[in-house]
Amino acid sequence: MRVDDFDFELPNERIALRPARPRDSARLLHVAGREGPFADLTVRDLPSLLRAGDVLVFNDTRVIPAQLEGRRGEAKIGATLHKRIDLRRWQAFVKNGKRLKAGDVIEFPAGVVAQAEARFEDGSWTLFFPGDEPVEVLLERAGTMPLPPYIAAKRGTDEADRSDYQTMFAREEGAVAAPTAALHFTDGLMAALAQAGVGHEFLTLHVGAGTFLPVKVDDTQDHAMHAEWGTIPGEVAARLNETRRRGGRVIAVGTTSLRLLESAASGDGVIHPFSGDTSIFITPGYRFRAIDGLMTNFHLPRSTLFMLVSALMGLERMQAAYAHAIARGYRFYSYGDSSLLLP
Repeated sequence: MRVDDFDFELPNERIALRPARPRDSARLLHVAGREGPFADLTVRDLPSLLRAGDVLVFNDTRVIPAQLEGRRGEAKIGATLHKRIDLRRWQAFVKNGKRLKAGDVIEFPAGVVAQAEARFEDGSWTLFFPGDEPVEVLLERAGTMPLPPYIAAKRGTDEADRSDYQTMFAREEGAVAAPTAALHFTDGLMAALAQAGVGHEFLTLHVGAGTFLPVKVDDTQDHAMHAEWGTIPGEVAARLNETRRRGGRVIAVGTTSLRLLESAASGDGVIHPFSGDTSIFITPGYRFRAIDGLMTNFHLPRSTLFMLVSALMGLERMQAAYAHAIARGYRFYSYGDSSLLLP
């Protein structure tokens, strides 16, 4: 398909720079089926939109302060860690990376240094962090939260982002972008869901900075999707399969959860244990195997994630839903409002 098919105009003021407070007061657009009206609700209405026996699947990854600003000699170097290679090496997108060559040492704040080892074809670098301290400890000293570029271009990162850009479920360190659909959940909302008979499960997908990379090709079949590491324990897969066997629905909270579930499912719809990289790219025409619905924020035009929701609900349906959301003043992107998509 043409990438232009997934374009739309978004007024600049619709981009949320801070999350709703409290988190579950964010607006929720309910999109059911391929036709019919949309419902303008709030996230707190979620229990009434689901059924007893349904299960929400959350990504429990934890965002690390993976944004670094340093120097190589007189040159300013910015690095956003993207994907762990091993205990001391990360693949990183580098600002001013043309000033680097293999072997150069970059000096970051608080005595943290990294060596540029090798350059990838996409312009990113392997950075090696010497020493005995875990890289996560070094990042706590020298790094900042890696806010999405459409927020970072408008304001600086501050202390509030340390908690705002982290879900209540965050426990497995390794993401450099938040699974933002889950930012809307609170203890009170989880209690209301449990009272309504809605269960929940956890998987882990370490979201990489590649999730924000623009699609630079004209046709979707020419796009190379970034890879991210994830895992679904065997007992979680078994419980999700049992949920569907009993007639319950598996609702992914966020596109990261959805992508990992679909990566782990076989053609017969069975979800298998999974551990490894996934680079699944979902566009219209894809047959969903593992999920029955999706809760997700509003995505960028021409992005792989808008392609994904269009695959789930239909391109025309999502174009209409986004036009409705823009007209009704919904807040977009990572800190913005949410939608519940039930095909």
